[in-house]
Amino acid sequence: MARRRIAAKREITADPIYNSKILAKFMNKLMKDGKKSKAEKICYGCFDIVEKKTKKNPLDVFLSAMDNVRPTLEVRSRRVGGATYQVPTEVRPDRAETLAMRWIIQFSQGRKGRPMKEKLAEEIMLASRGEGAAVKKKIDTYKMAEANRAFAHYRW
Repeated sequence: MARRRIAAKREITADPIYNSKILAKFMNKLMKDGKKSKAEKICYGCFDIVEKKTKKNPLDVFLSAMDNVRPTLEVRSRRVGGATYQVPTEVRPDRAETLAMRWIIQFSQGRKGRPMKEKLAEEIMLASRGEGAAVKKKIDTYKMAEANRAFAHYRW
């Protein structure tokens, strides 16, 4: 960690079609090797698929998926007297948003045999209904934190 000063947060411009900053962040997370136009094609193609299948506004489906995947508690390792404890802590809002995006992208990339926009659309639709691997990851993280609640007094 830096000792001198806190790194300044960069302001992200909203995406051009839906005018949403959270979607712009999601596209930046989806991007590989600086290929933003490819990430935009995947994301907007995914939104077209979501709109066709659900008959709802794809941004609303995406935002509900993000809400369903966003974690509230997580465990962090803490060394106390030679032993390492998994200490449950609350997740900051910006970190929760980042984790939700990371999990949705990670589990959609893990699906095999179809183009990325279809895999991403499937994961977003499942997450908006409270199903899918990303939601399971959130639940598992919460259960781990609850199981280690006895070590909560080691919080720092």
